[in-house]
Amino acid sequence: MAVIELIPDLSSCIETVTRREYTDVTRTLLTTTSHDETLREKAELLRLFLESADFRKLRSESEGHLLNGKKVKFVVSFENEHLGYEMQVF
Repeated sequence: MAVIELIPDLSSCIETVTRREYTDVTRTLLTTTSHDETLREKAELLRLFLESADFRKLRSESEGHLLNGKKVKFVVSFENEHLGYEMQVF
């Protein structure tokens, strides 16, 4: 399944960024005539992340870094029937 990188900032938390990306991907799927399996996988991965993530915890973990001027990236993946994510600070 796909790997997705989500980059929150001080104006858009990780939940908002994830919801926007999910909306964009599903809109594209609904308006296109091609059967893009990569987009379908991305939509499914985003849906699973939205349903299962503890966004309150993710916000608190990332906002401290953002307030200190650092950038944060969440890498979300699905491997061996297990949803996973990793927060990277740079």
